[in-house]
Amino acid sequence: MTGDFSVEDVARYWDANAAAWAEQVRRGADVAREWLNNPAFLEFVGDVRGRQVLDAGCGEGYNTRILARRGARMTGVDLSEKMIALARAEEDREPLGIDYRRTSYTDLAMFAEGSFDAVVAFMSLMDGPRFDLAMREAFRVLRPGGMLAFSITHPCFLTKGAQWIRNEDGVKIKWIVANYFDPAGWVERWRFTDAPRDVPEFATPRFDRTLSEYVNTLIAAGFVLERIDEPRPSEEYCLAHPSQRGWRDHAAVFLYFRATKPPAARA
Repeated sequence: MTGDFSVEDVARYWDANAAAWAEQVRRGADVAREWLNNPAFLEFVGDVRGRQVLDAGCGEGYNTRILARRGARMTGVDLSEKMIALARAEEDREPLGIDYRRTSYTDLAMFAEGSFDAVVAFMSLMDGPRFDLAMREAFRVLRPGGMLAFSITHPCFLTKGAQWIRNEDGVKIKWIVANYFDPAGWVERWRFTDAPRDVPEFATPRFDRTLSEYVNTLIAAGFVLERIDEPRPSEEYCLAHPSQRGWRDHAAVFLYFRATKPPAARA
């Protein structure tokens, strides 16, 4: 399925995913998150102790809670009512001082200019429309000198029609990219890495953008881009999950950005 999706459309998809997503994430079934993405991205974000941090697209709050346990004063926003309800229920069960709000990261009007020391987004910005508004709002709510850090699926390699080519033994030998310049929204149906085939698929809207669109939109919002990174699966990860060796040998699956709001800047 392809088409254009509103914020409300995206919220409906994530409401439908919410219960199964939370159950699987909380028991560690998202192995790419546990083995690769979280360790690498948390190191990329750095020390957040004592800082006011906004988690943009927090979902049910799994990573928000990690940052809170590391000493950050956390606020989480998500457009899915059911995800926010799950996050709040966990906060009630184990209070960490996290404030969860239901809103899109493209509309942070409930927060004043300069409310946060950092804005982070764990694998959320490729799943919603209007990346330009998301960057403008992140810039506005950051204090001068504040940090933006986000992770996304790699826009150069995770595209509509991309697929593995395997040899006669089933080994992944090439990753074929297609439709890189096609901006049409689409719905991806997928499972976490190495999930059993009888586990129901998630359905998530995707918003494909080129690498230049991500970089230029970030700069146009006023940010200074400081670093990008492409985490590579470790040998240990590939031994534990051989299906992931292709991402070590042939292409990057994730891309990270870190930028700052200039010290003298105003929104």
